[in-house]
Amino acid sequence: MQSPELTERERQILEAVIRSYVETAEPAGSRTISRRFVLGVSPATIRNTMSDLEEKGFLFHPHTSAGRIPTDKAYRVYVDELLRVQPLERVERFQLAQEISAGGFAIESILRRAAQSLGVLTQELGVALGPRMEQAVLEKLELVRLTTEKLILVLTLRGGAVRTIFIEVPGEIADEALLEVQVVLNERLAGLSLLEIRQSLGTRLRDATTATGAKELLNIFLQEGDALFDVPVVDDSEAVVLGQASLLAEKPEFASGEQMRRLIEMTETRAELATLLRNRSSATGVSISIGSEHGSALPGGLTVVTAEYHTGSLSGVIGVIGPTRMSYEKVIALVTHTSSLVTDLLA
Repeated sequence: MQSPELTERERQILEAVIRSYVETAEPAGSRTISRRFVLGVSPATIRNTMSDLEEKGFLFHPHTSAGRIPTDKAYRVYVDELLRVQPLERVERFQLAQEISAGGFAIESILRRAAQSLGVLTQELGVALGPRMEQAVLEKLELVRLTTEKLILVLTLRGGAVRTIFIEVPGEIADEALLEVQVVLNERLAGLSLLEIRQSLGTRLRDATTATGAKELLNIFLQEGDALFDVPVVDDSEAVVLGQASLLAEKPEFASGEQMRRLIEMTETRAELATLLRNRSSATGVSISIGSEHGSALPGGLTVVTAEYHTGSLSGVIGVIGPTRMSYEKVIALVTHTSSLVTDLLA
């Protein structure tokens, strides 16, 4: 639906100003727009129209320049109404497929390669968020002795993710007892989600019969099961995967020390970024949030473009973060295609 605020001429000139600013990072004046775009009107008409757009909140006028810059409101209209996303070229599709599939097929590995590849191709900051693990289904588990009084519980989850949990034991447990408990746990827990295991572990293990040596270890699972299988309570920021922040650092928007400081802070803490991305994981198709739409979650002047990927019953998001002055057509096409690639690989 077209914005009722804009006439057809205003829409054409607004699109021209946005395209000019995205390409040059320089405020656009009426003469620049007249020379670069065939709009069929004089520079004076363009200048008057740009003044009208400024009054309506779509452009603003930096004090140091005669040109104008798009506002967040302008980018929103551009994304919703004006841009035309083109299919990826064959070479880009091939490059993405090659780079993302070149390595292990664990979720973490795929997301890391996808975020890095997206960042390089878009020249923005690639970003991904791992799925919420409480719905992950246990394929199998293994008990491994680390020391006399410490074991490692290795959880292999459907989709390739692996989680390790340390278990303190009162004393050395025989190899036969370790194997017996491992068999019991796999028989009764494999095929369940981690949430189902936490909610019903006591019931599922209470009537299990084991040899004396194994019973003591099984009791640890009965008493501490809620904590042992509480994988999702790990700080969600640990599930955030980032590409190369240096790609953003080279852009004019980060020339100031303050903007760079906030960028580094965002990539190091990741807590607010994790919340922002998690809230987008149920969005259908491509999700685009621009500038002030993020509230305080991100530094000003940034756009986040993400799409959902799936692995079985789990889902997460993959996308990029960059200045509002980004090539939306290219970014949207790349993010959409990458999310499909990730879904296919995890399948």
